[in-house]
Amino acid sequence: MAMRLPCALVVGVGPGLGAAIARRFAESGHPVALAARRGDFIEKLSGEIREKGGRALAVPYDASKEDQVRSAIREVRASLGTVGILLYNVGNMRWGSLDEISVQDFRGALEVGPLGAFLHCRELFPDMAEMGGGTAIFTGATSSRRAPAHSPAFGAAKFGLRGLALSLARGWSKRGIHVAHVLIDGRISREERGHEPAIRPESIAEAYYQLSIQPRDAWTFELDLRPHADDLMDN
Repeated sequence: MAMRLPCALVVGVGPGLGAAIARRFAESGHPVALAARRGDFIEKLSGEIREKGGRALAVPYDASKEDQVRSAIREVRASLGTVGILLYNVGNMRWGSLDEISVQDFRGALEVGPLGAFLHCRELFPDMAEMGGGTAIFTGATSSRRAPAHSPAFGAAKFGLRGLALSLARGWSKRGIHVAHVLIDGRISREERGHEPAIRPESIAEAYYQLSIQPRDAWTFELDLRPHADDLMDN
């Protein structure tokens, strides 16, 4: 009898990277729960995955609201089983300088970034540890380590998410949970735009999957992804 794979919860599913991540894990046999604020796209995608023989559930909710996170995870457990893989792909692309960003914009970026990730990990990590291990992968960006002048909100959120990931990796690795932060240093697209290179969402999704199956004696914490290596980011 084939081993049943744990459920993968993909938080922040849109038509680009989130959808590619969901499809990649479904293709590998994982039941997948698809989360986004709006349900129209994730309902369509979950139907597509089921038509191909996979198990999928669309769960629309706000990742920054504690009660909604808790309720959604209960629904996922009841339908697909315990979540063993968290793929946190939520971001708030609020760009603007200090005098252009509102308090609401800044708060919103922090709420869907580090706060939302914290809420999910607090709910999921005890279950993962109890079943012997799990994986949590957070989507970062260039701004996670080098925030430009027009990104006080986005940069603060991505710095905070990376800090959370570092802390959780140190605190939970001995309990079998692999925490990884993926720094995406480039534009995500299936199409080139002039001479500007891009990273295909499917290529990033493959990197996420490979992180999820790494052996415990060789876990990666941070992975930098970029479409070329002639402009490496400063440490």
